Amino acid sequence: MTRPGFGEGVLVALGAALLATVTETGLSLLLPSADVAQLLCMGIGLGYGLYLLARSAERVGRVVVVLGWVAISLTVAGLSGGLGLQLLTQLVLVWLTRVLYHHAEPMAALLDLGLLLLGFAAALWALERTGSLFLTVWTLLLVQALFPLIPSRSDWSRRDDPSEDAFAVAERAAERALQRLSVRH
Repeated sequence: MTRPGFGEGVLVALGAALLATVTETGLSLLLPSADVAQLLCMGIGLGYGLYLLARSAERVGRVVVVLGWVAISLTVAGLSGGLGLQLLTQLVLVWLTRVLYHHAEPMAALLDLGLLLLGFAAALWALERTGSLFLTVWTLLLVQALFPLIPSRSDWSRRDDPSEDAFAVAERAAERALQRLSVRH
């Protein structure tokens, strides 16, 4: 399975923002706003986590991750009752899932953490400026759509020497592509 692209991430952000807005409108008729906020936070986090798992080629531990995600989210909701801790929990769970299933190198994990914090800051800015749940979720996940662009160390080491013959560089790139295709099928 190929890594998700930026365009796919934009569509996921749009879908999640629309779903969050509609769900918030419906749930606000039935539940207090604090409970609605917690449920939305857990739902968006788990939904994004399921997306990350679905787009990963790694098959090991998926059920454990999902069950752990639900258990941790419900525990935090039951113990704290506050949106801030739940939001922090969901961000950490997203980061851990991306590190475990999409990044193999420590530098990529640190860059991913920076991207996550940048998205969170942008979402807070959007919430403060507009007060819109749609724009807040959209902004957070739009920044997260950039995570597939984070290079791993193996990508950096594969860069070819510019003084090499162009044909040799193209030949090695074709061989790597064939190896990736043969491993996936």
